[in-house]
Amino acid sequence: MGGDFGPSHLVAGAIMALKEYPHIEKLFLVGDPPQIEAELKKHNFTDARIDIVHSTQVVDMSDKAWSAVRRKKDSSISRAVDLVKRGDADAVVSAGHTGAAVAACTIKLRTLEGVDRPGIAAVLPTETNVFVLIDAGANIDARPEHLLQYAIMGSVYSRHVLHYKNPTVGLISLGDEDVKGTEKTKEVFQMLKRTSLNFVGNIEGRHLFEDPVEVVVCDGFVGNVILKTCESIAVAIFTWLKHELMRSAKRKIGAFLAKNAFLEIKDKTNYEEYGGSPLLGVNGICIIAHGASTPLAIKNALRVAAESIEQQVNPHIVEEIRRYHEKAATLEPALT
Repeated sequence: MGGDFGPSHLVAGAIMALKEYPHIEKLFLVGDPPQIEAELKKHNFTDARIDIVHSTQVVDMSDKAWSAVRRKKDSSISRAVDLVKRGDADAVVSAGHTGAAVAACTIKLRTLEGVDRPGIAAVLPTETNVFVLIDAGANIDARPEHLLQYAIMGSVYSRHVLHYKNPTVGLISLGDEDVKGTEKTKEVFQMLKRTSLNFVGNIEGRHLFEDPVEVVVCDGFVGNVILKTCESIAVAIFTWLKHELMRSAKRKIGAFLAKNAFLEIKDKTNYEEYGGSPLLGVNGICIIAHGASTPLAIKNALRVAAESIEQQVNPHIVEEIRRYHEKAATLEPALT
């Protein structure tokens, strides 16, 4: 029931996913049944795999995340997460209030063993690959140990879902040198050096696309600013380009000849193709979709959820964090 367009885009995306992904055994649509049924009827669609779950409340964008989860126990996001908690569903996908989705999953599902705070892992494109940006907005007041956990979780996701054999990890800072940055990033730098991760050191904002790594680590405040800035720049550049190409007949001809190249770049930078971002670190699977998600974006968010289930991301995260702590315990006497 959340998101900028309510159930219309979400139901349409769910229909697209059910048509394309036969391995989805059941899909719960949580919210107001009359509205959901009206959307299904609009598309003249029926499927035995659909189960409508009634909820009476919606978390508004003006609501404070943690209090909304506690006050609105019958909200669509709370009821959806309850399905995962009970084991009726394997994953939850939400295009609504991001903070409420994070809070509901953290409160109801708890975090994985060894994880203090969950992080949103956004997948962003470069010319040659894609990379994971974590945290993209779940935790704006992260401590050094949280960023360390993000690096481990991002590496697991990159390896098992994006299929990079030994993903490189970079820490967002003000310069390449280990002495650059805040006291927090300097401490995180030293912590990451002692891990078995493929840590390449500090990276600046320009490195994200000039010399990309596979996992970019930062706190949720910085990550969300990066994510929203990248989204707006992509839209702005295509708007400017279209305006300039329409200035003369010669440019219009050139644009026509280069049309396929423009379309390929547009597809690569289109958030709809990436669907949603997993909330890593909770004891369940949660995919955070864009508030303005189109049906295509929702379909792909459901694809990302299915991939996360199939690749068993959470057990791998628990195992990697356990290995880190075992290694840290052996190094501790030497460090003291």
